[in-house]
Amino acid sequence: MSGEPAPPLARSTLDRAAHRRTDPGWLAQAWSRARVLVLDSADGGRALVRTDTSPPKLVLVDPAGLPEPTSPMFLGVEPDGVPVFAVDAPLPTVSGARAAHLREVGHLLGDRDAGLFTTALALVNWHLRHRYSSATGHPTEVDEAGWSRVDPAGERIWPRTDPAMIVLVHDGVPGLDGRCLLGNNATWPHTAGERRFSCLAGYVEPGESAEAAVLREVREEVGVPVDDIAYAGSQAWPFPGSLMLGFLATADPDHPVQVDPTEIAFARWFSRREIGAALAGRPVEVGGARLVLPPPSSIALFLIHRWLDGHC
Repeated sequence: MSGEPAPPLARSTLDRAAHRRTDPGWLAQAWSRARVLVLDSADGGRALVRTDTSPPKLVLVDPAGLPEPTSPMFLGVEPDGVPVFAVDAPLPTVSGARAAHLREVGHLLGDRDAGLFTTALALVNWHLRHRYSSATGHPTEVDEAGWSRVDPAGERIWPRTDPAMIVLVHDGVPGLDGRCLLGNNATWPHTAGERRFSCLAGYVEPGESAEAAVLREVREEVGVPVDDIAYAGSQAWPFPGSLMLGFLATADPDHPVQVDPTEIAFARWFSRREIGAALAGRPVEVGGARLVLPPPSSIALFLIHRWLDGHC
């Protein structure tokens, strides 16, 4: 993907410097001169963002102005040599900044800030869900500068991400008459007068390749066989901890669409004309409701744009 746009949450400029995670002396010295990203898990994992700049910028604070953290998480080292940590704590008051969630601003942030926010939120969410060892049931404590947890018996666990595939199925036809197949998930909340459609997606099962998951999930969700599966990129989706593997694939639009109602409420083929109109803010009607597309921080919209622009 060299030279091509990256998914919005697949950008970073930070050196993770993993070899420093087990060096307590270096970490203590690094904390004293660090920049710190504060996330508040009690507020949905929000961080402070300045939106009066272009692009918006994360607010990183001096550790001297924070209460003593119990477990700072070392994110890495900036190109200028300054270490960066994250802490889960109430957000400080900073003039000109507001609390924002990664879903809201991830696509607007620069490469450096998008990477920092995505990594910090993924770590915070992992720690919240692994306070006890799955092997022993004992409480665990943060170790290795936030990159592992350990129980009293020394049983150690490390952060995990769940691999998931997401695919934009299209008919391979160029131009405005080309079509893509999108679905409305049965579990999504309903908004009167709107219907959200997105790419088909699902988790990769044990013993399964990502490509095999594409074939299986599309067949299960809409009953359509696909061909020409092509990898398009990936990004972390820390809600709470997935890695979304993005694909493009072709299918025959004349093949009957048969949805699994437990997974998909509606599925439909859309032309480039319709998708282009919806992205431009013009109303597109779907069964008496207005078509709503995926949020800008998602890899789903990234895949839709790739297809819309003919990069497939």
